[in-house]
Amino acid sequence: MKRTLAVIALVLAMAHLGVAQLVPNLGGQRAGISAFQFLKIGVGARGVAMGESFVAVVNDASALFWNPAGLVEMTENQVIASHTSYIVDISHEFFGVTYKVSDNHALGVAVTSLHMKDMEITTETQPFGTGRFFTFGDLALGVSYANKMTEQFSFGATLRYVEETLDVLKMRSVMIDLGTLYWTGLGSTRFAVTISNFGADVKPKGTVTLANGGTINDFQSFSLPTIFKLGIAMEMIEDDNSRLTTSFQLNHPNDNSEHFRLGVEYAFRNTFYLRGGLKRTIGQKLFGRDETSPEDFTLGAGFAVDVSGVSRVSADYAFARFNDLGSVHRFSLAFTY
Repeated sequence: MKRTLAVIALVLAMAHLGVAQLVPNLGGQRAGISAFQFLKIGVGARGVAMGESFVAVVNDASALFWNPAGLVEMTENQVIASHTSYIVDISHEFFGVTYKVSDNHALGVAVTSLHMKDMEITTETQPFGTGRFFTFGDLALGVSYANKMTEQFSFGATLRYVEETLDVLKMRSVMIDLGTLYWTGLGSTRFAVTISNFGADVKPKGTVTLANGGTINDFQSFSLPTIFKLGIAMEMIEDDNSRLTTSFQLNHPNDNSEHFRLGVEYAFRNTFYLRGGLKRTIGQKLFGRDETSPEDFTLGAGFAVDVSGVSRVSADYAFARFNDLGSVHRFSLAFTY
């Protein structure tokens, strides 16, 4: 009874947090109101290749990003590194380590960065460059904990420090992720609910010198890119040779329209993997171009082998197509020990 009450309390608390920060629902009118947009970029080629429909699937170290409750789904410790060649010459990196404290408890730490080459400063009178350069970059450091509260229900939380640098301006924030995972007992069907990037509004700090010699040191505040996710996953096929995992995920961001994700993963002898996914905005047609979103479909593959000294090594690749911005390639390596 105590465990049941605890589960109910956690779900109600997450729902309250979601309602408080995610409504009212204004759809696309909310675009551009949030800071730290790099926190929306998916990590790990496996989850991205499944269309980022992953909060109910995750059972590897990428749970540090997708759903911290998934940390207790792993039977061993793991290290993961992910590299993304993002649009307009931007690079996105993720590194995470997980540790199983016991069968019911797990810890993890993660580092995320987004960076690009320094850009030359231009002005109205010097549109081709002043000879001076400025730096832009993002950094996030997170600590996660997960608890398997019952045989069917797990809860996880992440505390994250985030920093963004734009020349002389900086933004800093501390935020939390909350995640749950519930196995229904109906075959392998499970549900997941997460709230990511929840925290107080932020605004840049620093002093900007204008062309006329004046200065500005007070700026508008922005909300965090909070997003509420609800996912369901199950194995349509599962035997000694093959496993077919399907997933559906509904996302409710505070700074854009609601959208859903579809994902599938086929595993052959738990060694070779093929994956695919689809991203669509609510109200848009399933097939064809989504006129309200730059994102489209994803594909990917991977393999895993047993290695002496390290129980398992897996390598994954994901291809993500954007409607207008081209394609994004992502690679990740994971070491289980």
